[in-house]
Amino acid sequence: MTSLLTEGESCWRIARAERLSVIIDGADFFHYAKQAMLKAKRSIYLIGWDFDTRIRLEPGRKDASRPDKLGRFLNALARKNDRIDIRILKWDVGLLASLTRGETPFYILRWLFNDRIHLKLDGAHPLTSAHHMKLLVVDDRLAFCGGIDMTAGRWDTQDHREDDPARRSPMGFAEAPWHDATSCCSGPLAAALGELARERWKMATGETLERHVVESDSWPEDLVVEYENIDVGIARTAPEYLERKQVTEIETATLAIIAAAKNTLYVESQYFASRRVAEAMARRLSEPDGPEIVLVNPAGAEGWLESKAMDSARIRLMKLVQDADCGKKFRILYPVNEAGTPIYVHAKLMIADDRVLKIGSANLNNRSMGYDTECDLILEAREDQPELRQKIAEERDALLAEHLGCSREDVQNGLEQANGSILRVIDLLNREKGRGLRPVPMRELTPAEELMAESDMADPERPAGMTYRASAFLRKRLHRPAGWS
Repeated sequence: MTSLLTEGESCWRIARAERLSVIIDGADFFHYAKQAMLKAKRSIYLIGWDFDTRIRLEPGRKDASRPDKLGRFLNALARKNDRIDIRILKWDVGLLASLTRGETPFYILRWLFNDRIHLKLDGAHPLTSAHHMKLLVVDDRLAFCGGIDMTAGRWDTQDHREDDPARRSPMGFAEAPWHDATSCCSGPLAAALGELARERWKMATGETLERHVVESDSWPEDLVVEYENIDVGIARTAPEYLERKQVTEIETATLAIIAAAKNTLYVESQYFASRRVAEAMARRLSEPDGPEIVLVNPAGAEGWLESKAMDSARIRLMKLVQDADCGKKFRILYPVNEAGTPIYVHAKLMIADDRVLKIGSANLNNRSMGYDTECDLILEAREDQPELRQKIAEERDALLAEHLGCSREDVQNGLEQANGSILRVIDLLNREKGRGLRPVPMRELTPAEELMAESDMADPERPAGMTYRASAFLRKRLHRPAGWS
C-alpha cells in the first residue's frame, strides 16, 4: 500500500520505537508514569495543558510508595537525586484555572524560582490559543505521549465504577467516570519526543536545554510491551507564531487516514466539531462500498460555553454526515457505566481497519487541527506485517470490549459472526441497561445555538489571517479512489 506517513506532510518525524504500548485510562497511566519517573537519572520533561500538584498518582492503593501527591513526589525526586533536571511547561492561561480551583500556589511559586524543578508558564501562542500537547519524557530514553493531563479528574480505572472511592478531587469531592488514553515508548522515538519537548521549552523561554545522554531503562516494570522495533510517525499541530510557520501535520494525517480506510474506521474524541473532518467522513459514507465509521464521544461537553459551542457544532456535523450516509454505516455513540452514568470521553484515537493507529492529544475539532499545539503518534502496518496488523485490530477490539462491558474475545467472536462488521458487533453485544454504548441524540438547534455553531469564538480553525490550503500530498489522497492499494 502507499504509505500515509511522509515527513514534512503527514508527520514531523518517523522514528523507531524499540518498545511501545497503548495505555487506556488514567489509573494505569499515573501508575506507570510514577514508576518511570522513579527510575529517572538526569532529566524529566513534563509538557502539558494543565498540572495539579495536589493529585494522587495511585489513589486507593495501600502499597503505593510515598509521597504519592504529585507536588511532593517531584520534590522528593529532586532531593534524592542532585543531578536530576525536572522541567515543567504549563500553558500560561492554565495558571488562572489552577488558582481559581483552589490549588495551593506554594509549589507553583516555589518552582518558578527553583534551581532543581523548573516550572515555566508557556505564553508562546496566539491570542486565545492553547498549549494542548501532553508529553512526559524521561532521560530521552522513555516517553509518554497521549491525551492524559496530570491534573484533577483524570484518574479512573477501566471499570469506571459508580462512586469509586478512589476517584476523588483533591478537595475530596466525587469525580465523574472518565475514559482516556496515552502511549509509552522507548528508543529513538522517545529521543525524538525529548527533542520536541526541548524545542517547546526554547520557544517558551528562549533557553536551550542540554540533552543529557545516559544509559538507563525507565520502562515501567509491569507494563506489558505490545509493539517492538516498529517505525512510528510523530505528527504535530502548531499555529503560526512569530518565526514559526503553521504546522498542520495532524490534520493532514487525519484526512488521509479517513480517505484510506477500507472497511472500518473507529474513532474516539472529546469533540466532533471539525467541518473538514466531517466532510471527509461524509465523502466516504456516500460511496456504495465506503467504510463503517464508529465515533465514540462524551454525552456532552463540559462547561456552559463548551456545551453551547461544541455540542451545537456536533449536531450540525452529525446532520451533515448522516445525510450523506447512504448505507447507514455511521454511528456516534457515548459510553455509560453499569449504573447508566455517562462516562466522559477524553481519549483521542483513530484506528483504520487493521492498518493504522493514531493516538495523541488532538481532538476532531478546529483547534486541534490548526490553532493549538498538539502531538500524535501514528503506527502504520504494511501488507507484510500480519502480526502488527493483528495487534492494531486488537487495540480496537479491546476498546469496544471496555465500552460494551465484555471481553475482547467476545468482540472477536462477534466479528466472526458479523463478517467483520463492527456495527453489527455493537448491536449484538450492547445491552439496553448497564454498561454499554448509547446513541448521541439528534435534535433541532435553537436560533441561538445555530448562531453559536457557526461562530468560531470557542473553536477557531486558524490564527487570524491564515487560510486553509490542502497540500499536494493530501490532494492525491482525497481525489483518488479510496482504499488500500
